[in-house]
Amino acid sequence: MQTRAQNLSRLLAPRSIAVVGASAAADKAGHQALLSLERFDGEVFAINPRASEILGRPAFPSLSALGRSVDLVVFAIPAQACPDAIREAIECGCGGGLILGGGFAESGPAGVALQERVAEALAQSTFRLLGPNTAGFVNKPARVTASFVAGADRIADGQVAVVAQSAGVCLTVSFLLGQLGSGVSLAAGLGNGLDVDAADLLEFLAAQPATRAIALHLEGVPAGRRLFETLRRITPKKPVAVLTVGQQDVGEFARSHTGNLIGSYALRVSALRQAGAVVVESTAELAAAASVLSANRLAPRLAPGIGILTAQAGPGLLILERLKSRGVSVPTLGAGTIERIARCLPPMTYIQNPVDTARPSESFPEVLAALAADERIDALAIFALSEPAALRPDQVLPAARAACGKPLLFGTLGPPPEVEPAVHALRSQGIHVAGSPEELAHAASVLALDAGLQARLVRESSQPAPALAAPAHERRDEHAAKALLESLGIPAPRRVACRSHDEAHAAFRDLEKPVVVKVLAADVLHKTELGGVHLGVADSAALQRALEQIDAIPLPSARGYLIEEMAPPGLELIVGAVRDAGFGPSVMLGLGGTFAEALKETVVRLAPLSSGAALEMLDELPAAAIFDGFRGSPPLDRNAVAEALVALGALLCGDPTLTEIEINPLRVHPGGVLALDAVIV
Repeated sequence: MQTRAQNLSRLLAPRSIAVVGASAAADKAGHQALLSLERFDGEVFAINPRASEILGRPAFPSLSALGRSVDLVVFAIPAQACPDAIREAIECGCGGGLILGGGFAESGPAGVALQERVAEALAQSTFRLLGPNTAGFVNKPARVTASFVAGADRIADGQVAVVAQSAGVCLTVSFLLGQLGSGVSLAAGLGNGLDVDAADLLEFLAAQPATRAIALHLEGVPAGRRLFETLRRITPKKPVAVLTVGQQDVGEFARSHTGNLIGSYALRVSALRQAGAVVVESTAELAAAASVLSANRLAPRLAPGIGILTAQAGPGLLILERLKSRGVSVPTLGAGTIERIARCLPPMTYIQNPVDTARPSESFPEVLAALAADERIDALAIFALSEPAALRPDQVLPAARAACGKPLLFGTLGPPPEVEPAVHALRSQGIHVAGSPEELAHAASVLALDAGLQARLVRESSQPAPALAAPAHERRDEHAAKALLESLGIPAPRRVACRSHDEAHAAFRDLEKPVVVKVLAADVLHKTELGGVHLGVADSAALQRALEQIDAIPLPSARGYLIEEMAPPGLELIVGAVRDAGFGPSVMLGLGGTFAEALKETVVRLAPLSSGAALEMLDELPAAAIFDGFRGSPPLDRNAVAEALVALGALLCGDPTLTEIEINPLRVHPGGVLALDAVIV
C-alpha cells in the first residue's frame, strides 16, 4: 500500500488521471475539467455511465470498469454522489482525488453531514483528497491543469507556488505573479481542507526544485501548531509569504479572558512570523513578496541595511518614510562611500542614504557601484523615472548586481512603449521591478523582514526554551496561584491567607502597613468589581470594615481573606498564558491593571519561548520607552518581565491540564517584578 505522502505526490504530480463526471456539455464542470487536461502528457480517462466517448476520448461507465488504478481522480459530480465515488476510488487503489465544486460544510448543516460522510469514506485509507469545494490545482512542471476554471491552463510558468484556501484568491495571486514576470510552479486551492491542508502542501513543495518561494493564503487554521512547526522547518530553506484574514474574528479563543485580549488573528499572525513567514495585507503584496523572495534572499540578519538610490528626490523620500515606518534599517553611509559618491554628483545633492542623483546622468552607474560597495548596505532599492537618453537600466543594473553580489530592486514609471522593454529585460534576468515608490519600498521591506525573521529562527534554535511541569492541583485561589508562581521564580508580595476575622487581625499585626485586603475564593476572577479588594488598610478598624464588606459579597462557596503587603510603585502589566485549540500554548504581554481590557494593547507569542523572544515582546509594547526610564524615573527591570513570560509559557507547555494563567497586574519596578493578582485555570 502507498503511504499518505506517496499518494499526495501521485495526486499533485500524476501520470494518469480519471475524470468522474466527464461531460460533453460545455456548461458542466466535467467538460471543462476534461478540456483542461488536453496538454497533459499522461493518460486521461473519461468516466460517465451514459456515454461511450467524450471529447474524442473513450468513456468508461465506472472507475472499476477501467480495470486499473490511476494516480488522480477528478470528481466532477454532484456532492451527494461523492462519498460512494471515493470509496470506489479507494477500492481501485487510486492515489488521490479532488472534489470540484461545493455543497459541503460551507453550505450549512446538511453539507456538514455530507462532508462527514466523505471523511468516513477516507478513514483508514491512505487516499488523499484535495477539497471539497476546490477549483483544483495547476502543476506546471508536471503539465497538469486539474481544474474546471477556464484560463487556469494559461497561468504563466514560474518559480512561485501558490497555496490558497480560496480558489478565487489562488487564481488572483497566480495571475498577479504573471504580471510581475515571476509566474507559477504550482497553484492549488485548498477549499474546505478536509484532508489535504496547507501543511501538507508546504511539505510537498519543500522538496520541489521548481519552487523557489511560496505564497500562502489562509482563512482559518484549525491545526495551527502543526502549520507552525511545518513552516518553522521549511522557511529556512524556502521563503514563504502569507496573507491571512479574520482581523475581527476572535472565535473560540474569545472564551478565555486572556484569549479575548489577544484575539485569534493576532495569535495567528504572531505564530506565522515566529515560524519565519513574511505576513502581508493584500493579494498584491502577497504576489510581490513571493516574487521578490523567489529571486532574492538575504542571509539571516536581524537588521539588514537597505541602500536607497533615487534619480528624483520626492520618490526617494516616500521610499525612506515607508521603510522607516516598517522598522527597516536605512543606515548612514561610511565616510569613504560618501566621499566617493560626492566626486560623481553636483553640489546640493543628498548623499547620506538615500542618495539623490538629481536626475540620471552618466555618473549613475558609478554612484550605484559606490553605494553597493558600502559594507553597511545589504540590498539596494533604486528608483528612477524613465529617461532612456540618460539611463538604460537594463544595461546598468544587471552588471551592477553581478559586480556587487547584492540584491537590486528597481522601481520605474514612464510611457509604456518606453518602459516595457526595459522592464521585461530586467525581469528576465531575475531583477524585481516595481511600478511605484510604495511598491519598491514594500519589496525592500520584504527582503529585510525575511532576513530578520530567519535570524530569529537561528537564535531560537540555539536557545532551547524550557518546559516546566506543575504539581498536580485542582483549581487554585489567588494565594495558591501566587505560591505556584513563586516556585517558578516570579515573586509576589508577602501575604497571609486567612479563614476567619481573628486570623486576619493576627496576620495584620505581623505585616508591614498599609496592607491590601482581598476576598479569597477560587471561583472569583474579578474581585474589584465585586468590592472584594480594599487598598491602603492601615489600622484595625479599617481592616474590620474591609472584612465585613467582603462578608457581604454573595458567593456560592466558602470565602477566605488574603491580607497582603502593599507593593512599591511601578508600571503595571498584564502577562498571561493560554492554550488555544489550534495553536496550543501561547504567552501574552500587555498594559495591565483595570485598563487592560479597554486598551487591548497586547503582544503575543507561541510558547515555549526563549529569553530573547520574551525581550522582543517588551520592545513591541506601546509603553516600551517607559522601561528605559521616563522623565527622570529609573529604568525598570526588563529582564524580570522576560523571565516571567518564559516561565509562564514553560509551565503551560509542561502541564497539559492547565488552560490559562494570568497575572494582572504584574508590577514592574527597578528591582524586579511582583505578581499583585494571579489566576490559574
